[in-house]
Amino acid sequence: MRRAGAVVAGVLSKLQEMAEPGVTTAQLDRVALEMVAEARAEALFKGVRSPQARQPFPGAICASVNDEVVHGIPCETTVLRAGDLLSVDFGVRLGGYCGDSATTVAIGEVSPEKRRLMDATKGMLDVAIAEARPGVRWSQIARKMQQYVEDAGFSIVRDFVGHGIGTKMHEEPKVPNFVSRELLADDIFLTEGMVLAVEPMVNAGSYHVRTLANGWTVVTKDGKCSAHFEHTIAIVKGGCDVLTARV
Repeated sequence: MRRAGAVVAGVLSKLQEMAEPGVTTAQLDRVALEMVAEARAEALFKGVRSPQARQPFPGAICASVNDEVVHGIPCETTVLRAGDLLSVDFGVRLGGYCGDSATTVAIGEVSPEKRRLMDATKGMLDVAIAEARPGVRWSQIARKMQQYVEDAGFSIVRDFVGHGIGTKMHEEPKVPNFVSRELLADDIFLTEGMVLAVEPMVNAGSYHVRTLANGWTVVTKDGKCSAHFEHTIAIVKGGCDVLTARV
């Protein structure tokens, strides 16, 4: 899983360097596919099916711009512009094991509000990484994550949460970024060896979202911006290791 995580980190680092005004999300997707082939890995998202969509997901990356929360489809007509926020979600399978990570990138100069949204979302993930260790219940961490973002005036997407990860991209348990009655009723007790994909998605306005007609792209209902950060983390003695850390 460290090897898979390193491939994911390398691809996201490259795409972050490339993401600037005038670049299309299709260009980013092609580079991701080239790097996957060089690593002899498998792109996790490409070809995934959804009951809501007529077609399998066509890209190696999810490329979501501004009010797109997640599952944005990379295409030639989506040209990045100065002031945009671009969220890129990406995963691979290598040697039978998966890595999954996401980052949000500012395209050129962005507004102070968009910068604050990015910082709050990344900070929320940093809270989880700092708190994750054996013997802790996930609800304790989720409560601190939720408080961190809501104190900043933003809202946490409820419809999508993190997940366990291993030989499959999505494994049990579900890993929410907020405290709910469901989580408290069936809490997650962190133990050594557990590997989780923690992925807060945070909206500038309401947490309500909707899915576009393509069956994939999820957008904010109020049209305000969203940000998304994710890391695959392994619970180890005394804390956690970030398997998708970018250097």
